[in-house]
Amino acid sequence: MFTFLKGGGIMITTEAFMDIISLHRQGFSMRAIAKKLGIHRRTVKKHIEGNAFPQYQKVKRQESILDPYRQAIDDYLATDDYQATWLFDRVKKMGYPGSYETLRDYVRLVKERRIRLAYARFETEPGLQAQVDWGDFQVENSDGSTETKYMFLMILGYSRSMYVEFVDRCTLEIFMDCHVHAFHYLQGVPGEILYDNMKQVVIGRNKGTVIFNNEFLHFAHHYSFEPKACPPYSPWVKGKAERPMDYIRQRFWRGYVYTTMEKLNHDVMIWLNETANTRIHGTHRQPVLDRWQEEIPFLSPLPRNDYDTSIKIYRKVYKDCQLSYDGNRYLVPYQMVGKKVLLKIKHHRISIYDDNILLVSYQEAQGKHELVGNRLFYEQLKRDQQQLKRKYGNSKGKATRGLTTNSLFPQVDQRSLAEYDQYAQGGVQWNN
Repeated sequence: MFTFLKGGGIMITTEAFMDIISLHRQGFSMRAIAKKLGIHRRTVKKHIEGNAFPQYQKVKRQESILDPYRQAIDDYLATDDYQATWLFDRVKKMGYPGSYETLRDYVRLVKERRIRLAYARFETEPGLQAQVDWGDFQVENSDGSTETKYMFLMILGYSRSMYVEFVDRCTLEIFMDCHVHAFHYLQGVPGEILYDNMKQVVIGRNKGTVIFNNEFLHFAHHYSFEPKACPPYSPWVKGKAERPMDYIRQRFWRGYVYTTMEKLNHDVMIWLNETANTRIHGTHRQPVLDRWQEEIPFLSPLPRNDYDTSIKIYRKVYKDCQLSYDGNRYLVPYQMVGKKVLLKIKHHRISIYDDNILLVSYQEAQGKHELVGNRLFYEQLKRDQQQLKRKYGNSKGKATRGLTTNSLFPQVDQRSLAEYDQYAQGGVQWNN
């Protein structure tokens, strides 16, 4: 990136100079540019004020053992994103006598320079991209203790209009809810959304290929946007979302007195409408609101119905009309015995479905080993079995005859919850 000159100065490359100018035009401070590019602030200031390509001076440079092979390495990297190990095998066959570490460090520099140039010069078209990030904020309680609140941020790349919401937790359910609220506030959905490697979006990588959270992919498909993950260890890629974090901390959070989450979100919404989304932005030098109005027609319209962001899992109903979830038992109608039913959990409420038919809804148990349900389900089963007995005699309904004779019902309804926990661990038959 740079060459040392006599007297202690440095001469940067033309690529580094272009990085400085591009980042400066995007609104980065000199300190931020120096930190990103690994050079001194005085060097950054000199080239921003001079605004001219650096004039090279010929200096005698110590020849590197890698020099005869740099061109071959550059040519390979120009055609594909080869790994350093692959390149090392190739140049060894060409006669390269050096170490793998020397080649690896050079390959890393080449790749980082190209990523920086690709993203630093990228200016988003209207409606094309938004960026999303989490921020954490410390709140001091009245007793002197502190707790963490989290801030969801979505910002449109073209206009820099943003949506902010504070939450207590960073679950996938809350993460998707925040997206829905952001889409309604911003009046549309961008074509793609850029994320870092947050666990709500990216669950892993396989040979460089991103593995997205499956539920989140369904969510993205519903709203017709493409999720994109930043390369690992590349914070400059998501700069449009990184920089507003500091802006929010300084212009909204600093000096703010927290009382409740509801008031916090009410106050930040006023701040968005009156300050953040009406200011003259430092990069495009236009009112954010004006650019936002230009961008809205390019955003995709919202679907007719919002995505169901509840947690969705399937559970089997056992012979005693119960299913197990999170260490507790829940009663369902006896017709579901032996079937799998769908549980939708949202805001601590469990709704149980047979296909698209709602069977019953319960408030989620707060403890463990609790039995939650309506005894009327058992009463209904007994009535139906008694009707079958009158109609068909004792030859019908043998599987649940204990309920008609009142011999099974007390055992089910009054079992020790510790015994249910034993069933949940496996190895014990139900109603044996």
